[in-house]
Amino acid sequence: MQVQFVGCGDALGSGGRFNTCFHVTGARVNVLVDCGASSLPALKRLGVARENIDLILITHFHGDHFAGLPFLLLDAQFTRRTRPLVIAGPQGIETRLMQVMEALFENSSKTKQHFDLSVVALNPGETRTFGAVDVTPFPVVHGESGGPFLAYRIEAEGRVITYSADTEWTQTLIPAGRDADLFIAEAYYYDKVVKNHLSLKTLEAHLPEINPKRLILTHMSDDMLGRLETLDYTAASDGMVVEL
Repeated sequence: MQVQFVGCGDALGSGGRFNTCFHVTGARVNVLVDCGASSLPALKRLGVARENIDLILITHFHGDHFAGLPFLLLDAQFTRRTRPLVIAGPQGIETRLMQVMEALFENSSKTKQHFDLSVVALNPGETRTFGAVDVTPFPVVHGESGGPFLAYRIEAEGRVITYSADTEWTQTLIPAGRDADLFIAEAYYYDKVVKNHLSLKTLEAHLPEINPKRLILTHMSDDMLGRLETLDYTAASDGMVVEL
């Protein structure tokens, strides 16, 4: 199984990076985690076959994690996709998806797709199975708008991948990430503590409790990007592939 960082940037395009989008593939797994506004051109640049994606998991409804969906669905329509697709995310996702589609492409939410599209709302703490993938959402803390906010623990083919999503420190990250084969964690700042975002130093203080086998940092501000050569941890970059 492998994870490719299609995009690992923040909402401000720090470092010229694409918005958040991770591609998880294996023998029976083909999943996108988040689909930020720039995800379709990023997927095309990397040569990712969009028609093979079975599941898209959305962590929350901010544009750098969610606003790529109308473009991806429009692309699927014009390329005459036939494979069924499931989009799953926080409560309210069906309404939010319709709203963003109408905002970007009027009447697109009313278009009959050439493929079966299922939109599924997930409840924190409730594991859902999608084919060969088990997904457990955990609530996280990322402000007043754009929520609910979910971290994901994804289990497939004997591996566990956890993504913190955008969040300040919250205790739910411990069970979400505990002993994961790969923990993808936001590290927006190095040591600055702010509401709604996670600093590396805060995360580092809790790593013994989480105990991931591998940690990769993502969603970094210019503050973090300026320190990449001095970090003791792996930092994501657009296009990077991690084998599990």
